[in-house]
Amino acid sequence: MERIYLDHAATTPLSKEAFDAMYPYFSDQFGNANSQHGFGRDGAGAVLEARQSIAKSLGAKPNEIYFTSGGTEADNWALKGTAFALKDKGNHIVTTRIEHSAIYATCKQLEKFGFEVTYLDVDSEGFVSAESLENAIKDSTILVSIMYANNEIGTIEPIKELCEVAHKHKVLFHTDAVQATGAVRYDVKDLGVDMLSFSGHKFYGPKGIGGLYIRSGLKIEKLIIGGEQERTNRGGTTNVPAVVGMAKALEVALENLERNNEYVASLRNRFVEKICEQVDEIYFNGPKAKDYDKRLPNNASFSFRYIEGESILYSLDLAGVCASSGSACSSGSLEPSRTLLAIGVPVGTAHGTIRFSFGKSNTVEQVDYAVEQVVSIVARLRAMSPLYHPTASTIKTVK
Repeated sequence: MERIYLDHAATTPLSKEAFDAMYPYFSDQFGNANSQHGFGRDGAGAVLEARQSIAKSLGAKPNEIYFTSGGTEADNWALKGTAFALKDKGNHIVTTRIEHSAIYATCKQLEKFGFEVTYLDVDSEGFVSAESLENAIKDSTILVSIMYANNEIGTIEPIKELCEVAHKHKVLFHTDAVQATGAVRYDVKDLGVDMLSFSGHKFYGPKGIGGLYIRSGLKIEKLIIGGEQERTNRGGTTNVPAVVGMAKALEVALENLERNNEYVASLRNRFVEKICEQVDEIYFNGPKAKDYDKRLPNNASFSFRYIEGESILYSLDLAGVCASSGSACSSGSLEPSRTLLAIGVPVGTAHGTIRFSFGKSNTVEQVDYAVEQVVSIVARLRAMSPLYHPTASTIKTVK
């Protein structure tokens, strides 16, 4: 049985281009990039080239790019580093109710250290309004952190507009761009952000590598100390192969961005249309699928009423279809998604949510097979549910 992977928001397969770029640094050119000999200089040169490549891809300067172990570390560094660096100026942070756990949990931790956090509400499609941000900022506000694109429902936030609001009040702005990078073309200088997080494995690069853009002139506290790496700002032996692979993956992703997005969106739209036609009593979460400038091209989130998402997920897996109940980082949680509750999905219905996220290797045939399986599985599980009472006049509740 063919396995069909529809969970690209969780991670993507390593591209051949990235693998080929990485390979020499696992074997012949294995030196520590901080060693003062030829092998070390080979590694240091590769890291420098990768830093320059990523900076060019993001519209940054090379000295504004810092490598981390991934998006979670980058988010932690941005929030904690800023909070502790500016604690004498204020203790208030503004974020949203739909942030990834790397932001949300970090804010909860900072509250234990005496910081105050405001969690902004969003509308029914997951958008943050500039007005709500304006109203939340006060004299003690030192940082705003709002994600670029939501990992569960695909909403692309108006980051440039939100950043302008923060800067009007002389407040720093960070965005978690882990889901957006490689899927949305942006320039950090045009956005105006002070810090931005990204992660290699979301755009066909290796796992365990990410980065934080920190605007020139901005000084934040160090998160990981004990080494001279990253210009003394982030200790730890440089993962040369991963750095090289991430740079190549991002370069390839941006070279083919529009073509890949168009193809992936066509698969996603076909899937969404067929599910909406064939399954009743569902919520389509987030912006409308064809709002390309408002929703990630590969994302489709459905909440199926009267049944549990976990049962759907396991049944799909047995049928060879790999999807997700939401964020991979919180897949073990029994609590309903904060994001879904924030956009108004009822608690019971939120438990019946599946996120499908498509990639460039998926095919129309795979999409159609997945639709068949979803339709069949939902019908079977609902037939066993005491809550589901279909009638001839059942109305679809797609939103």
